[in-house]
Amino acid sequence: MRGPVPGLVRRIRSGVGRLRLPRTRRGQRRVFQAVVAVTVLALAPATWMNATAGPRVHGVADAPSAPVAIVFGAGLWNGAPSPYLAHRLDAAAALYERGTVRAVLVTGDNSRTDYDEPDAMRGYLLRHGVPGQKIVSDYAGFDTWDSCSRAHRIFGVNRAVLVSQGFHIRRALALCNAAGVDSDGVGVAAKHDVTWAYGGVREIFAAGKAAADALLRPDPQFLGPHEKGVTEALADAG
Repeated sequence: MRGPVPGLVRRIRSGVGRLRLPRTRRGQRRVFQAVVAVTVLALAPATWMNATAGPRVHGVADAPSAPVAIVFGAGLWNGAPSPYLAHRLDAAAALYERGTVRAVLVTGDNSRTDYDEPDAMRGYLLRHGVPGQKIVSDYAGFDTWDSCSRAHRIFGVNRAVLVSQGFHIRRALALCNAAGVDSDGVGVAAKHDVTWAYGGVREIFAAGKAAADALLRPDPQFLGPHEKGVTEALADAG
């Protein structure tokens, strides 16, 4: 077979063939140290997240009380909460029913008119027994840092129970605590399917951005004025 592709393959093979480990022990030791250093740096953000979360991940039954539950968006299917998001909302409704929390802040993406996570989340909670005056919507929770930062800076949340799947809850805890929200988390069980596997792999790569956000504490994409929704929900006696 002729043409550019076989030629490219030969050049790649030739380049790989020229890669050789150092022959001296000193050189090999330096290569080994470099590999270890790169590995440690790559894993450091994930290690930080797990250390920060520590014992703060609970189930619904043993979650400590807090004024507010924060539920993070997880996608819509034909305008309705995806199964993963529905499981988060079920946990939040159970927390409210048990008296663990007194209000629920739903935070998600409403960046375009035909995609509205917070309203879909609100509707689901209403159908599952959470009173409307106890549900507050954040329409600019475009990622976990934005949701956490806005919860504190826009909605005045200082203490919360976070609700998400187990593969995400530790990153949410690390970021919300960095944003000023004293948080515990409920790790919702999830079926170990393709979505679960993708979520786990995604968290490895998201850990680096999370560490940078926690360190630099950037403004969320949309900041805006203070909103009274959470304060009013907590003051409502209903």
